[in-house]
Amino acid sequence: MPSRIRSYIKLLVAFCLIASFCLVEGEAQTRKKKRTRRTTPTAPRPVITNPPIAPPDETQSQGTTGDVKIISTDDPEAQDPTGTEPKTANPVTSPEQEDIQKTITSLSNQVNKLNDKLSQKQDDDRYEREMERLTRAEQRAEQLRSQLIDVQAKIADFEAKLEQIDFALRPENIESSTAGYGSMRPEAARDARKKQLEGEKSRVQAQLKLVESSKTRLETAVANADNEVDLLRAKVQLLRDQMNAAPVTTDPPAKPRKP
Repeated sequence: MPSRIRSYIKLLVAFCLIASFCLVEGEAQTRKKKRTRRTTPTAPRPVITNPPIAPPDETQSQGTTGDVKIISTDDPEAQDPTGTEPKTANPVTSPEQEDIQKTITSLSNQVNKLNDKLSQKQDDDRYEREMERLTRAEQRAEQLRSQLIDVQAKIADFEAKLEQIDFALRPENIESSTAGYGSMRPEAARDARKKQLEGEKSRVQAQLKLVESSKTRLETAVANADNEVDLLRAKVQLLRDQMNAAPVTTDPPAKPRKP
């Protein structure tokens, strides 16, 4: 009987030791897991803070029971119905602001003067260009007129020559011109003289036609050139009148600076 009790006690002691060993081993594993979890970095959690809630005013509590009143921010009397708030006076301009305003005014005046000078310069350039065109047109018209005079002189010469040929073609003149040849056949001499004069007459008539056609062209060109000259003269006169009517801008004398 006592041997059985001892064996039971031994078994119980051994069971307790095994159980305690298992418990210690389990606690060690759980501690390791907790340590490994703590070592892993975690993102910081956002902290949400609620705004402070202001206590309700007495005017708001009264407004909930009564009518709602809208106060305009533009009306100073509505913002301060009691009239205790002091009214702000108009701001006084400082000397620096006055200097800035004067500088702006002077700069704007200078810009206006520069614009006037630029427009005047453009008008002068335009006037000079039109004057150059007028001069060239007048020169061209004069050249065409001189050519026309030369052609008219040639026409007059050709017409005088034709008159001479017609005079020489008269039978008595042909006979008198061939009488001094001393030919045995005077009729053949007269026929040869007549043919010579007729050939010369045909040549002079052809030249006269060419000169007359050139005269017609020159007369048309001279008329067009004269019209162009008249138009340019009227344009130049108009520009001259505009320039004379425009006010002359003169720069005012510079004011001495204050020390």
